[in-house]
Amino acid sequence: MLIQVNYGSVTKTDAIDQYVNDRVQKELAHFEDRVTRVEIHLHDDNSATKSAANDKRVTMEARPAGRQPLAVEHSGDNLQAVISEAAGKLGRALKRSFERAQ
Repeated sequence: MLIQVNYGSVTKTDAIDQYVNDRVQKELAHFEDRVTRVEIHLHDDNSATKSAANDKRVTMEARPAGRQPLAVEHSGDNLQAVISEAAGKLGRALKRSFERAQ
């Protein structure tokens, strides 16, 4: 499973890269053989100004092999919390999708 992180208005750091990879790997570990790629888009909607409520936004899209992509989005104040919540949402969405297909 390839994990691709796209930095919109968020400054790229090794710490963020590592956190995103760790959270996605943990949440999607049991789907690793059925998901070819996960794309993550990180945004800070008020990056040019001061911090505001719910200004961090993460979109995650999983590409299951032979199936349509699934996408989730989450917003909040803390980037790490938003990443974690979005990864959890994506894991639950994949689980539902695979269960329905059976």
